[in-house]
Amino acid sequence: MKLYNLVDTAFVALQYLLPHHLLSRAVGRVAACRWPWVRMPLIRAFVHIFGVDLNEAREPDPRAYASFNDFFTRPLRADTRPLAPDGILCPADGTLSQAGRIRGSDLFQAKGHHYSLLELLGDDPELASRFINGCFATIYLAPRDYHRVHMPLDGRLRCWSYVPGRLFSVNNTTTRRVPRLFARNERVVAVFDTAAGPMAVILVGAMIVAGIETVFAGRITPLPRRVQHHRPDAAPDLRAGDELGRFLLGSTVIVLLPEDTTRWHAGLQAGEPVRMGQALGARV
Repeated sequence: MKLYNLVDTAFVALQYLLPHHLLSRAVGRVAACRWPWVRMPLIRAFVHIFGVDLNEAREPDPRAYASFNDFFTRPLRADTRPLAPDGILCPADGTLSQAGRIRGSDLFQAKGHHYSLLELLGDDPELASRFINGCFATIYLAPRDYHRVHMPLDGRLRCWSYVPGRLFSVNNTTTRRVPRLFARNERVVAVFDTAAGPMAVILVGAMIVAGIETVFAGRITPLPRRVQHHRPDAAPDLRAGDELGRFLLGSTVIVLLPEDTTRWHAGLQAGEPVRMGQALGARV
């Protein structure tokens, strides 16, 4: 046990020293490379190491992907992720890191660690006030997971923001040891008007995440290192289950909903696997 703790401590300490963005952009260049002698060994090694199930992919032949990024963000066959007929849909495949109530303006990260709505939402007090005492769910996407993010509810995009930050890993070890992790990492905050009121979907970047894309703004990161707020001239309407965005390498998604609008299903447990399209809860 002491050896595990020592390794975990060293792993987290190293992250404070690494040049997060330089490393992530370098990996991004390799992941975008279209040369067969680069992309094919990467794809084959990734499938073998992480046990990726290509039978779920719309294109199961790894040779058909033009780059590792194309493979990593591969679409799935339509029949592999049926949408629950009602309720709040899970936005992504992954592991449920946490789900529950926002205590005032504090969100639970892991034992001993909380972070604030105001920090998470890019220091926007008006937006943060909409989710005080509301509900949140945090989903961690491991490397082997499907990496497109989908809408939990029908919604019209109200605004979106880019919030600069670090790129700490978001795995379980780092989540337990780095304070305010999700409020420190680079992220995109998308806010939608829904039948349950405003809904925020936050795409949190992480170590070696080469970028975040959305269906309404294309490739978003990297950008100049300042908070940027955007209100679209023509706000798109997205249906529950529609694709919202994707990670170029893996990360975390956080969903926020207002007070007295949502009830998560009683059986939800931190650490359990979840799939895009399953119902995480219901509107009140």
